[in-house]
Amino acid sequence: MSVDNSSPPVMEDHDPPPVPSRGRRITAPRVFWPSLVVIGGFALLALVAPEWTGDLFSTLNSTVIGDLGWYYILIVSGFIAFAVWVAITPMGRVVLGQDDDKPDYGLVPWFAMLFAAGMGIGLVFWGVAEPLSHFASPPPGTGDDPAERARVATDITYLHWGLHAWGIYVVVGLAMAYAIHRRRRPVSIRWALEPLLGNRVRGWLGDTIDVIAVVGTLFGVATSLGFGVSQVAAGLEFLGAVGEATTTLLVVLVIIITAMATTSVVTGLDKGIKFLSNLNMGLAGVLLLTVLILGPTVFLLGDFVSSVGSYVANFFRLSFETLSFEGEDGTSWLSGWTTFYWGWWMSWAPFVGVFIARISKGRTVREFVTGVLLVPAGVTFLWFAVFGGSGIYQEIFGGGGLIDAEGGVDTTAALFQVLDGLPMATLLSILAIVLVVIFFVTSSDSGSFVVDMLASGGNPHPPVWSRTLWAVLEGAVAIALLLAGGGGLSALQTAAILLALPFSLVMIAMVFATAKALLRENTRMERAERTLLADEIADNIARRDDNLAAVARGEEPAVAADATGPPAQPDT
Repeated sequence: MSVDNSSPPVMEDHDPPPVPSRGRRITAPRVFWPSLVVIGGFALLALVAPEWTGDLFSTLNSTVIGDLGWYYILIVSGFIAFAVWVAITPMGRVVLGQDDDKPDYGLVPWFAMLFAAGMGIGLVFWGVAEPLSHFASPPPGTGDDPAERARVATDITYLHWGLHAWGIYVVVGLAMAYAIHRRRRPVSIRWALEPLLGNRVRGWLGDTIDVIAVVGTLFGVATSLGFGVSQVAAGLEFLGAVGEATTTLLVVLVIIITAMATTSVVTGLDKGIKFLSNLNMGLAGVLLLTVLILGPTVFLLGDFVSSVGSYVANFFRLSFETLSFEGEDGTSWLSGWTTFYWGWWMSWAPFVGVFIARISKGRTVREFVTGVLLVPAGVTFLWFAVFGGSGIYQEIFGGGGLIDAEGGVDTTAALFQVLDGLPMATLLSILAIVLVVIFFVTSSDSGSFVVDMLASGGNPHPPVWSRTLWAVLEGAVAIALLLAGGGGLSALQTAAILLALPFSLVMIAMVFATAKALLRENTRMERAERTLLADEIADNIARRDDNLAAVARGEEPAVAADATGPPAQPDT
């Protein structure tokens, strides 16, 4: 007797919805049109009345972040716990796909694509600026000793960009990867909640979830594009290539980056996006190693080791720190940094989560969590130790000049100011500008690809016209708000963060839905393993009995001995 030891069928309860076709028509009008109307309406409002819109959303954001900071801190720490739980338990062996599926991408391209989509441009922008900002204006309660301020600055930076950020992405990415590859559902946020909500995800509730994801993703990418070109312009100004970073220059840069992103997204995931991800990871590695070698190498390596140790030692304190006893100063600092970041990462989670799910077919749950949680965080720590450490080293031991008289840091120019103190400063600055542009292109093209999949009802291969539409729309929104002034972009960024509040509820539901599905998978696999073991034992006993009977008759055993032991010999 034998039993099939493969995992049980993954199609349950009802037939899977059909994946939208590759035709030219709009396949999910209940998501496509509401998303387009919301995005267009908000962009128009911000364009016509940028200051009023910015003030309105800033007030709303202050209320949400200030009063619900404890909630954001609690759930993000819970996301980390969930990721660790599913990875270290037997649920970690579940394949994100069918049991015999192999990964579509090797480890290096996989790491490159998920890292470039998740954080690449942010690391370049904030690599020097954030540690310096915390060094200049540390959290309330920090002492005046420079060494203490430097350590706190690095701890806080690691907190904002390390395991917690990627833990947010793990929740969405894992839920989506399970739904897409294991249950063969369309690439749509709603299907991650099917184990919890059942057929209700097919109705208005599922549509609402997908619209929130589309709007939040496009707002986040357009905001980054609008703000990020200012760093490219600052680099060109620093090199003397332009006299002043005017609005016209920023618009031209957005047009160029959007054109490159559109070309990339039209060529598809396996060509344009994969190629650019590998390219910018290679350039980032060259820049990182060059700064490490040309800078205070021993200091930077020592700082990396000690800063990682400090982060690990203070992990739980940092994770749950709300600065409640620091009064208004503590609330203001926390809402301006930590809880702001948690809202920002959650606003990006639909984009990054869907994208890394899309490229993670064939990985086990344990491989997925380990790869997404630990590897990018380790690279992030090294990046901040080198670039942020170089900036802090210059302030403490060098000539300074990176922090102004009011204790402020020029976030757009800080990277180029640090590079200016190294040999080959001009060449390194050019490399940094190229890296920023390519990171922008990868963020824009992968963001457009995800938005299009969601707006197309989960079609993993959306038509070229719609890919082009969303890529161009991202650039158009950024240009419109640049022309409207800084208030429009600030309003758009705030709107993206506010959308994180309802999406945080979706993420909590994802945790329970994924846990329910994986526990059910694990129970079935354990039941199949127990049944198989019982059958093997029964077969062995039957063979042993046949052998004993044959020996008793003076015959040779028909079946050879196995792991249960040799056939018993009769007494003589």
